[in-house]
Amino acid sequence: MKRQIEAEILSQRRLAPEIYDMRIEGGEAAKDARPGQFVTLYCEDGARILPRPISICEREGTRFRLVYRIAGAGTREFASYGAGKKLRMMGPLGNGFPLLNKRAILIGGGIGIPPMLELMKELPGEKTAVLGYRDRELFLRDEFAAYGPVATATEDGSAGVRGNVLDAIREQGVEGEVIYACGPTPMLRAVKEYALEKGLLCYLSLEERMACGIGACLACVCRSKETDEHTGVHNKRVCKDGPVFEAREVEL
Repeated sequence: MKRQIEAEILSQRRLAPEIYDMRIEGGEAAKDARPGQFVTLYCEDGARILPRPISICEREGTRFRLVYRIAGAGTREFASYGAGKKLRMMGPLGNGFPLLNKRAILIGGGIGIPPMLELMKELPGEKTAVLGYRDRELFLRDEFAAYGPVATATEDGSAGVRGNVLDAIREQGVEGEVIYACGPTPMLRAVKEYALEKGLLCYLSLEERMACGIGACLACVCRSKETDEHTGVHNKRVCKDGPVFEAREVEL
């Protein structure tokens, strides 16, 4: 069972409107983290009891890097914290991406982009990142470019290809043997269909609202092909069994 630890914020800065970059001293917990896992952070406000899950953007020794979007009162509270602030944290949690030595396409959409950066660093083979943004606020793009080619799509056409990540793949001629993806469900659904059409292996990191973060409360289940041994039905717990699944395991 994972336990809560007291972590210290080392730095925090704003990357783009509503997007923040927080560096945390996580001790030995950070050394165990794998690409695609997440941590949960606890608010100080007693009215917000449940922790907030945030994907791990990078791990650097005993430090976590978390890049998150303000989505409500809890994350807005986190955005107000500065260096030296102590907070309760649990993690790393969940199952991450398998590190396959294959030509890889890494797809990130919106706030699904940060979890792909550590994967871009750690994958051993040839890899291309395909990143989808709303507009020209291309947070983290240059950091991905340090590890391989990057194709960019924006909804408003202000940078890169106008459209979505699949438009960028087709227009830029991006090819690979395996797809890794994180982003909103409509994007993941389209990526899964594309992978099946092309006969590509595909791993998806699902976004779901979570409560406990450790698989006990069943608040974040998704539909699955196989029966879950914990519940006896066709469900998987995103926090415990995922958040990363092989695409054919889950129904979107």
